[in-house]
Amino acid sequence: MPESLTLANLLDDAALLSLEHQLHLAEVLGDHDWNVDLREQRFEFTGSRPIACSRFHLLGTAAPGTGSWLWAWANPSGFPPPVTEASLTLRDFGHRYGIAELTSAEVPFSALPGSPAEPYLAAAVLTEAAKAVTGLWTSYGGDAGGGTRVAFLVEHPAFLLPPPEPARVVRVIQQALTDLHLSDHRRALYGYAVRRGLGATFDANHTRLTLTGPAFTATADFDHLGRVHGVNATLGS
Repeated sequence: MPESLTLANLLDDAALLSLEHQLHLAEVLGDHDWNVDLREQRFEFTGSRPIACSRFHLLGTAAPGTGSWLWAWANPSGFPPPVTEASLTLRDFGHRYGIAELTSAEVPFSALPGSPAEPYLAAAVLTEAAKAVTGLWTSYGGDAGGGTRVAFLVEHPAFLLPPPEPARVVRVIQQALTDLHLSDHRRALYGYAVRRGLGATFDANHTRLTLTGPAFTATADFDHLGRVHGVNATLGS
């Protein structure tokens, strides 16, 4: 990664690949419940498809009372090191690149992009950043009681994405452009393509990005502000 990096960069880097993983997770789990034992280091989903995670990582909690996020490494409860090591990786990364939101033990919601008022929104911001740093793309958040939200990264072979499928890639791009707040459309789309194993080529003026994959070609055109103003896709053998 370059020596100059911001929280907004990390959010753009994570946006589309995170979205695709969360769509996949919802399909894998279906209707479900979840339970976690931090001391026993056990995280399980129950329901139509029971799954015991192979690993999981506590990132932190977002509390409505204080209006702030508390990183797992700073939680005075003292959880087992394997549970909190990912949050320590994020802290070290934040020190390296000067990203205060990753190095401060407690982060006010007001200090985050968009100043989210709800705990689940604040937790989502820092969870997305965590994905870009750790390369762990599947997350799960839940109610920790009293309106506090807890955020995890979860691992299991079933959560890994299948090979890129044309219609799915197009859906992810379209949904991201509609539903997500992207600071840098070029960075977000190009980063997604590279991480997803797709071909990605800008034209000479960086006004068009061409994405290619198995039976799939798409072009994204950018306006003078760098925003996507049109996507054309061709699917076929």
